[in-house]
Amino acid sequence: MASVFVYQVVGDLTVGKPELVEFLETETIESAIKAIGESTEGGIPVWRKKPNKNVYENSEMRLQRFVGILNPLDIVAFLAKDCYLNDQEKAMNTPVSEIVVPNNSLLKEVDPATRLIDVLEMMKQGVKRLLVPKSAAWKCVSKKFSILYNGKWLKNIEPGNSTNNLANLTLPSSSTNANIAQTKFCCLSREDVIRFLIGCLGALAPIPLTSIFSLGAINPHYTSIDASLPAIESTRNLPLDPVTIAVVEPAPDGQGQHKIIGEISACKLWKCDYLAAAYALANLSAGQFVMGVEDNVTPRHVSNIGGENPGRGSTTNESGSGKLRRKFSSRSIGFFSNSVSPSVGHVRSMYRGRSAPLTCKVTSSLAAVMAQMLSHRATHVWVTEGEDDVLVGVVGYGEILHAVTRPPQLTMS
Repeated sequence: MASVFVYQVVGDLTVGKPELVEFLETETIESAIKAIGESTEGGIPVWRKKPNKNVYENSEMRLQRFVGILNPLDIVAFLAKDCYLNDQEKAMNTPVSEIVVPNNSLLKEVDPATRLIDVLEMMKQGVKRLLVPKSAAWKCVSKKFSILYNGKWLKNIEPGNSTNNLANLTLPSSSTNANIAQTKFCCLSREDVIRFLIGCLGALAPIPLTSIFSLGAINPHYTSIDASLPAIESTRNLPLDPVTIAVVEPAPDGQGQHKIIGEISACKLWKCDYLAAAYALANLSAGQFVMGVEDNVTPRHVSNIGGENPGRGSTTNESGSGKLRRKFSSRSIGFFSNSVSPSVGHVRSMYRGRSAPLTCKVTSSLAAVMAQMLSHRATHVWVTEGEDDVLVGVVGYGEILHAVTRPPQLTMS
């Protein structure tokens, strides 16, 4: 085990992090879209309102108010319903409590002195956000002192007792009610942890330079949809982690193998035009959704998605009283940064921009995959092999956390 995991504490990762501002379940989808655009991992924690802000609230009470994490794909899938595409004002004013998936196990409250190894263990078990108290008294005490937690010596987490150990990694019970009542928090994501780890690659050697295949970091159990199927089919059963669906087509040699041509995912939809994306999801095939269609495509259901999409100006007729019908293009989702030249006619542009899936090879090193994810603000990378780039799996945050904490004797060369 790398010493950085034992001697570093989670409080060191909170330096410069802003204070948590709770996003309440009574807020609207329109407010959620703005908040998600400023979030990490393309998602926001959703909370129930505190009954009385002047009443002491312990850790358990606080976690009971946590509902779940809302992501862009949840919103787009909700808006793709015909009733909401036809009434955009109603859709945008819908409270997020109607669409967020309840799961309070995704967040854990920890003390700033919690060791990094304990934090990694939590995240390996499914925790996506950490609630850490911010205090002016915190001076980034790490190194040799981090093996002390709440005045007691800590031992490494044993595999058979991980649940019991994690249950104790909350705020110290000796804290006074007055102090906790005034405590402010910041929220750390798995992306924050990975960014910290990529700055410690030397301490993790030789794991970072080992291939993801040798580390067993490739997850073959991914969700996919055939490019010819309606895109809306991808939302019937959304995966939990990572929140992504591969759009595939048969590989040239057949034999049940597939090539990935795109993805329908939370991170790709992070800062898109949500109404345009919802319209495309409801009316196009999965292949059209990720590859793009021309402006003259006739929609199957709704002929007007309005001219007041978030981040876009309104479109009115000459009298200024009504909305003009406009031809739909999946380019309006925001995947594409260029358009087809008029002289090219109906030839599709070869530049795919943001719609192209992020991929790596089975021989790619763990450090290279981590760098890919962070530079693209992605939650995962698709893994391909061979000259035909056959899809074999996906690497997400969970797989990386398992890989960096593998015992050295189990790491294959």
